[in-house]
Amino acid sequence: MEPTTDSEKSAIKYKPQLHISKGCYPYPAVQANGAISGGLKWSGWANSDCEKPVQGSQIYSRSDWYKGKWAIMYAWYFPKGAFRASKYNRGHRHFWSSAIVWTDNTNPDNSTILGVSMSGSKGYVKKPSPKTKYIEKGTTLKLDSYIGFWLSNQALRLTKKSGGTQDLVTWEQLTDEARDALSKFDFDADTSDAIFFSSGATVVMPLEDGVFTSILEESYPFK
Repeated sequence: MEPTTDSEKSAIKYKPQLHISKGCYPYPAVQANGAISGGLKWSGWANSDCEKPVQGSQIYSRSDWYKGKWAIMYAWYFPKGAFRASKYNRGHRHFWSSAIVWTDNTNPDNSTILGVSMSGSKGYVKKPSPKTKYIEKGTTLKLDSYIGFWLSNQALRLTKKSGGTQDLVTWEQLTDEARDALSKFDFDADTSDAIFFSSGATVVMPLEDGVFTSILEESYPFK
């Protein structure tokens, strides 16, 4: 969709690249009619049946002011997510990763990156003033989706490696049916993997009302 507001233009300007070290590539989570992806039951390798989609994918965003900073939250949907319980990976049907790019202005022509927060293996990793080696052309953060060491969930980190991009859909650009479905669907309903759930991991859509604001509070990287 063609951006029309400053908020949408800023979301396009700062859209990150996503490199995949291990695990699924991101896929569309919802159709315009509100149909939610069925995801993938955990089996096989971490990227089994969910390698790079030939028809492309989507990245979702939602933005707002928080404590004087313009926060742009980006969210990726994965058909399944990994948890490293031992030398073997276990997992869960459905997974979301998210990153917040913190800027100083909603106007894309007069703003700059101040910091970034990323969903980690436990909570959010906060990076005020990320180093320039992780930012392409001053606007595009380079992120890596990876699986860490023991007892850690699939997570994001900064990287020097270039990654791919997806078609951006903002929260406001979603159809009412799609937005309502994303807000009501229980992505955490699959309890087939007790090890994943014993880790304390939960799978929620990060842009929905209430969750979005609580993540901004939790992930705020500045003193």
